[in-house]
This record gives sequence, C-alpha cells and structure tokens, in this order.
Amino acid sequence: MKRKILFTVCLLFGLIMINGGLDKLFHYMPLPENVSEDIVKAFGAFTQIGWLMPLVGVAEILGGLLFIIPKTRAIGALILLPVFVGILMVNTITDATGLPIVIILLAILGWAMFDNRQKYLQLIKH
Repeated sequence: MKRKILFTVCLLFGLIMINGGLDKLFHYMPLPENVSEDIVKAFGAFTQIGWLMPLVGVAEILGGLLFIIPKTRAIGALILLPVFVGILMVNTITDATGLPIVIILLAILGWAMFDNRQKYLQLIKH
C-alpha cells in the first residue's frame, strides 16, 4: 500500500514539475492576478538572464520525468533539489504567499529522497 501511495504522489509531483518546466519554455500559463509586484520584478529579472529560465525549465522537465519512474526517482530528486532551493528562496525572501505549497512539494521531495537514502549512501562511501 505504501508503494502505491508513494508512486501516486510522485507521479503527481513529477507532472507538476514537468508542467512548470514546459511553461518556462513555452509560456502558456498566465500569472495569477494576485501576484505581488516583487514576484513580477523577480521573474522579470530572471527572464533578463536569457539562459536561466530555459535551463531551469529543462531541469524541471528532466527531473520530473525521472522522478515519476521508481528506478530513476533518486537521480530525478537530485536534479530537482537545487531547483527547489531556488523556489524556496524566492518564496521566503520575495513573497511568502506560495510558501505552503512549496513546503508540501518540498516534503514530497524529501520523502522520496529519504526513501532512496541507500542509493545516495553509495555515492559517498569510500
């Protein structure tokens, strides 16, 4: 039962990440109306760096795809971890209105990473 729940949660998480990455590449989702001016300025600045948003979008798509597949979930989580550090920083420093959703998604990422901790330990063993 635990595996089915974990797979379902990871599938939804992966799809959210893929959708976010595709939006960074193709800009098909409009900004919500209640977005603060600080967030708009921050994303405007990120967009001015021409390579940054496409790079983050590709990382989100690749990480989301790998996160969905149980055998590659550990590497997908490693790809998504720095992306989530950036998301967490934007939502704590710039505007905290999206912080509850970020914390839930970060908990899912943490759960998946904890579940794959044996794979990570292999990386640091001598």
